[in-house]
Amino acid sequence: MHDMLLDSDVIIEVLRGNEDVLEEVISLGKSGRAILYTPISKAEIYHGIREGETGKAEALFSGCISVPITDEIGEKAGRYLSQFHKSHGTDIADALIAAAAFVNKADLFTFNRKHFPMKDLKLYRL
Repeated sequence: MHDMLLDSDVIIEVLRGNEDVLEEVISLGKSGRAILYTPISKAEIYHGIREGETGKAEALFSGCISVPITDEIGEKAGRYLSQFHKSHGTDIADALIAAAAFVNKADLFTFNRKHFPMKDLKLYRL
C-alpha cells in the first residue's frame, strides 16, 4: 500500500465541501496510508482561497504531511516537462507534483488526469 499525494484540485474539492472526496481522503488516511501534499499545492490553495476557507485549509494541511521539493524532484519534474508540456499541457506545478509523487513512491490523487500522462506514475481513481 502506497502513501497518497493529494493534487491541488482534490484539496479544493475538500475545502468546497465535496463530501464524497472528503470521505475518500478520510478513508485513505484510516487505511494506514500517509496523506501527503506539496508546498506547490499549498501555494495554489492560498492563492485562490475563498473567504471562510482558511480554517478548513489549516485543519486539512495540519492533518497531512508536507513533502519537500528536493533536487531529485526538480530534475524529475524537468524531465516530465520536456516530455509532456507541449503534448499534454503539463505545467511546472503539475510536473513538480508528479515528480514528488514519483520520488516519494506515492499514488497521486487528482481529477486532472490529462496533465499527468506519466507512465511511471500511479494515479488514484475515486
